[in-house]
Amino acid sequence: MASNPDHSQADPHASASVYELIRSRVLREEIPPNARINIDALARELEVSSTPVREALRQLQGDNLVVQEPGRGYRTTPILNAAQLRELFEFRLLVEPWAAKIAAMDRLQNPGYILEREIADITELIGRQSDIRYELMDHDIRFHDAILRSTANEVVRTAYAQTHCHLHAFRLHPGERTGEFTVAEHRVIHAAIRGHEPEAAEQAMRDHLTAAYLRFEVAHGVNSGAPYLPGTHEDRPAATTSLSL
Repeated sequence: MASNPDHSQADPHASASVYELIRSRVLREEIPPNARINIDALARELEVSSTPVREALRQLQGDNLVVQEPGRGYRTTPILNAAQLRELFEFRLLVEPWAAKIAAMDRLQNPGYILEREIADITELIGRQSDIRYELMDHDIRFHDAILRSTANEVVRTAYAQTHCHLHAFRLHPGERTGEFTVAEHRVIHAAIRGHEPEAAEQAMRDHLTAAYLRFEVAHGVNSGAPYLPGTHEDRPAATTSLSL
């Protein structure tokens, strides 16, 4: 008797759902960092064949969430340490304030309407769910990518995408349960970009990234004293030293 076909092998939507399921498990550390992945066991858990699992793992390798070890299969990548997180935010502070400034200057490619829709969607979700940390991460990815995309600079966008900053930051600290701070900061960035205020957009983005980094510092006790801005000397403390999470 012929066995039932595994539709997940031919259905791209099924493969995408397997990717999302495994991605969620890695990000939520249900599959721990730096852990070997048993493809057959994972396929049984998800009730699919190994084919969509292998395809999902290839995609996750592109996200730098898993690595393939020759002859040994796949392993999840380690989470960032404090120095790596600081370097990541230093890179973001170089790129993203500039991108926000350019986005506000270019009326033809102004992403204001995209950002407004993103904020509206996440605000609606906040009203329906008590914990939106995972959804907030995806909102953050789309929000920042819309700004970078509007610069029409593929070199910058590609370099930024290769950092997978949101995914790695989420693994280190899942962030705000309600999204209160992130969404409020996004509203300020959106208003400046929509209003074609380049300097205000640049500063709003810098403030947002700095606040996000300081929230990480507070959560992980990176500094024993007052938190400092990425890339600044220790004799220049941040203006805000007490941030709620």
